[in-house]
Amino acid sequence: MNLFLDAWHYFTDGANWSGPSGIGSRIVQHLWYSFLTVAVSAVIAVPLGLIIGHTRRGAAVLVGFANAMRALPTLGLLTFLVLLLGLGLIPPLLALITVGIPPLLAGAYAGIANVPADVVDASRAMGMTERQILFRVEVPNALPILLTGLRGATLQVVATATIAAYVNLGGLGRYIFDGISLYRYDRVLVGALLVAVLAMLLDGLLAFAAWASAPGTGRLRRPTPAAQSAPLSTQDRATVPN
Repeated sequence: MNLFLDAWHYFTDGANWSGPSGIGSRIVQHLWYSFLTVAVSAVIAVPLGLIIGHTRRGAAVLVGFANAMRALPTLGLLTFLVLLLGLGLIPPLLALITVGIPPLLAGAYAGIANVPADVVDASRAMGMTERQILFRVEVPNALPILLTGLRGATLQVVATATIAAYVNLGGLGRYIFDGISLYRYDRVLVGALLVAVLAMLLDGLLAFAAWASAPGTGRLRRPTPAAQSAPLSTQDRATVPN
């Protein structure tokens, strides 16, 4: 019980929220590492997943690649990269990318591959090019699954970004590693709680984005007065590519 009381006292002390080593600064650092990792992972994984999902070629290789990346021990990989490249931001960024790529890759591929075939065939019959089909038909319909992949990647990266403190960087992992080295387990609890709360907040935002992006629902549109008073016809309900 003293452990939780000490953690509570740490949270309620205003001095612990300010300064370069305060909770606010640590949260910003943690978000920055997470954002960089997810952005780089998305640049690599999303185009690859879109191409494989659209062409239906290389799915077996994709699954094997994603599973191989999931099997890599992140902390062990980080240690190897530090020995190879030295200290700095690059080793933890490369190690965290192995956590961020698999969910994004799987989400991009699954989202495109699960677009109904008759929708794609109808778009081809209308004379649309393969590029137009991908970006104007498949991607909008696959957006909820794409965002679900982003949601999974963000959660895993935020939870794993604590390893940045292992190589003398900042972030919320600083509380965990410093607390362990100093036998201050209330600090370890502070870091763990902050990571959990941050992950849940981001998860909630991305879950709402996935819910709102469902095609054909119009959840992000503000209906006009005429649309509010008139019932929707069957044709209005259909999703037609632009």
